[in-house]
Parts: sequence; C-alpha cells; structure tokens
Amino acid sequence: MLNVTHHSVAYGQSTIINDLNLEVADNEIVAVVGRNGMGKSTLMRSLVGMTPSRGGQVSLNGIDLTAMKSFQRVRSGIGFVPQGRMIFPTLTVKENIETGLAAVGEKRIPEDLYELFPVLKEMQHRRGGNLSGGQQQQLAIARALATRPKVLLLDEPTEGIQPSIIKDIARTLRRIRDQRGLSIVVSEQVLSFVMDTADRILVIEKGDIVHQESREGADQQKIASYLSV
Repeated sequence: MLNVTHHSVAYGQSTIINDLNLEVADNEIVAVVGRNGMGKSTLMRSLVGMTPSRGGQVSLNGIDLTAMKSFQRVRSGIGFVPQGRMIFPTLTVKENIETGLAAVGEKRIPEDLYELFPVLKEMQHRRGGNLSGGQQQQLAIARALATRPKVLLLDEPTEGIQPSIIKDIARTLRRIRDQRGLSIVVSEQVLSFVMDTADRILVIEKGDIVHQESREGADQQKIASYLSV
C-alpha cells in the first residue's frame, strides 16, 4: 500500500530523517513511536508533502508521490490529521468537514462519517473552537476521512486528550480500518494507546527505524525503554 524507500528530510544542514525505509500493508495499522525530537512529526509531515524531502521515494499503490505537492498527495489517497488537530475554530463542525470534501471535489458529507462520530452530527452547527479536545480530535479525523484516503496518517493524536477518550480513539481507529478498508500510520508516545491500536510497532530514533515488532507478543518493556528519557 504505502512504500517509503531511502527517505531523507533535512532542515538546512541538519538531517532529521536519514535513509528511512517503511512499508505499510493493506488494512494495516502501524504505530511509529519515539521520544520528542526523534523525527516522528517530521516523518508524518514529509509523507503528506508539507515538509519537503531531500531524497528517496514515497509511493502509494504503485503511484510515485515524491514530486507531488500536498494537495496532490491528498487527491491520490493520503489523509492527514496533524499534531494539535488544527481544526478551524471559527468554522462550524459541518464547515470543517466540508473543507476536507473540497480537497477532493465533493460537496455532500457522507452519512457514515456521522455514524462513526455521532457527537459531530449533534454538534454540526457548533463552532469547532467550542468543542472539547477529544471532540476536536474526532472532527480532525472526520475531516481527513472526508478526503476518502487509502492511507490515514495521524500525528500524535492523543496529545492533550484525557485518558478515557484515548481509549475511545483507539477503538475508533480500528473500526475505521475495518469498515473503510484503509491503512493507518500513527505517530505516538503513549504506549498503552499503541498497544490498543496498532498491528505493528516501529521505533524511530534520530530519524531512523531502530526496532520493530508486531503488537502480538510485543516486548513492552523494550519499547518503553526507547521512550524513556
């Protein structure tokens, strides 16, 4: 599904991602974990084209996305939920979702989006800035799903979310994968969320994948050791 080969990203003279290789299979949820400053957000932003890469290739279903701009990658099937959610606070819930539809030239909000997030239907005329953090995260995910992605990228979705809602988000992501048949890549630091969500766990350190294993039978102590300061 998603294939990333020899991927490198730099800011000026500082290399953040170095010759990284990553494959994500159909209907797979992959978690990229690591401490702050290890390259998680840079990786996610570069995959959607918001941060330019210095080298390598990114392809989706055999289509080379490397030279594409962000809006072209979205139209090709990359959905993105940025760190901090970044919803439009002065727009209503409905209008926020419609910005996702506009990116792919559609106008009508699919009813199954509201089935996934019933609270958004109840609050569709409320301004995004008046929602709780958990509701804003649901809105950000719904907006990304409105672009009908083949791969959904989420950058630190649990940031600023209370623990009870974190478990709800984990269940929702697995339901999205099962119902919509897409792949998901999530960057994260909260190990409990990762264990509830992912099929496979990758550890990133200084811009490189240094460890990976499937969630079943995963050595949580070893993974946690990479996350400790």
